[in-house]
Amino acid sequence: MIIKISETRIHSKEAVQAAAKEFLNFVNKGVSPYHVVEECKSRLLKAGFTELKEAEHWDIKPASKYFVTRNYSTIIAFAVGGLYKPGNGFSMIGAHTDSPCLRVKPRSKKTKLGFLQIGVECYGGGIWNTWFDRDLTIAGRVMVKVSLCDLKHACVTCENKPHWFSHTKQERFVTDDRIFMFGQKNPFTILAEKHHPALIQMLCGHLGVEPNALLDFELCLTDTQPGALGGVYEEFIFSPRLDNLHSCFCALMDSSTPDSLAKDPNIRVVTLYDNEEVRQQKALRELILRRLASTPDNLTAIQEAVPLSYMISADMAHFAHPNYQAKHEENHRPAFHKGPVIKFNSNQHYATTAVTAAILREIAGKVAVLLQDVMVRNDSPCGTTIGPILAARLGMAVLDLRAPQLAMHSIREMCCTTGVLQTTTLFKGFFEHFPFIRSTVTVD
Repeated sequence: MIIKISETRIHSKEAVQAAAKEFLNFVNKGVSPYHVVEECKSRLLKAGFTELKEAEHWDIKPASKYFVTRNYSTIIAFAVGGLYKPGNGFSMIGAHTDSPCLRVKPRSKKTKLGFLQIGVECYGGGIWNTWFDRDLTIAGRVMVKVSLCDLKHACVTCENKPHWFSHTKQERFVTDDRIFMFGQKNPFTILAEKHHPALIQMLCGHLGVEPNALLDFELCLTDTQPGALGGVYEEFIFSPRLDNLHSCFCALMDSSTPDSLAKDPNIRVVTLYDNEEVRQQKALRELILRRLASTPDNLTAIQEAVPLSYMISADMAHFAHPNYQAKHEENHRPAFHKGPVIKFNSNQHYATTAVTAAILREIAGKVAVLLQDVMVRNDSPCGTTIGPILAARLGMAVLDLRAPQLAMHSIREMCCTTGVLQTTTLFKGFFEHFPFIRSTVTVD
């Protein structure tokens, strides 16, 4: 598959490539939700944001930027418009830090034929056969006094069994049968009931602590191969965790320049949270919004703000696969390099309405970003997103927006390079133009 960027691009090839390479730097560092949040914190601090703590009193000021984290896997950043008053609206983008992966079980110790093995659990709806025969490593967080751990080198693998062992073409993935090989027995012994001493030793060596300093850990397996540009024209991105670090990166790239923020009557909010892949939605966003809107002089500020607010539920969409184009609804086949995708579903699996779509189209027109529409076939299953959940919970206007990709939920996914800059430009335009465009479109 070869697509010339020059046929569809709005931005220069140099700008497209620069944005794609910066995204790859982000995704290669985000090997777990905890690493994603850590990288986001670093970028926000460099951009002039101030970190707040939930348990402390907040003194929020106009034309100022803040962020707060929870569980080291969720981060909410917000920039207060210079013209903001209690009761004004929120301009919001939501994405998720987690991706389908294999997570180390609380009791992972297994041994077969002299090999030390790690028991793992499937997290999210991954394409699990793509994890076979890969060079894997371990990443996550270790409770010493809370530390992040990314061993980087390949220390784990899941070897496929010989093809003549299989009696059927399709075999169900069962983790008990696909335990990940860790190493061979070592005389080094550590008092560890739940995990192999070799694993404890490796973690301690990486962190520079004694074994008795370890309290607990949450670890996942991750591919050691970094994301990269590919294609004849380097028009594609091949990478793990595109779903959904693509949206996380693009949402955070709004610089909230002082001049732009000073004229904004709204509060700009970006929420990046964990556990979307298993449909567990936290109430943190609602708590933060109520806290920001509350004031002793206006007890109904949050109720006044909701109808003036708008949220983009940002995730990924299935590109129209050239080998399975019949699986896609005619006239609704997302293409690479043609812009982000608006998702529609009359049964409300997606939250987009004609009103929310019209607002985003107006914004896209102002910043010269192409948009596409997508619906699934009537005889095909339709996934769901955070959009309808948060629309119902918060009672505000929501739109489901996606970047097209192939191999969704594989250990190695694929998207186009232009999508990064197109989505980043659209999100920046959304924050800058929504409050004024919203006044021209009826949302009630």
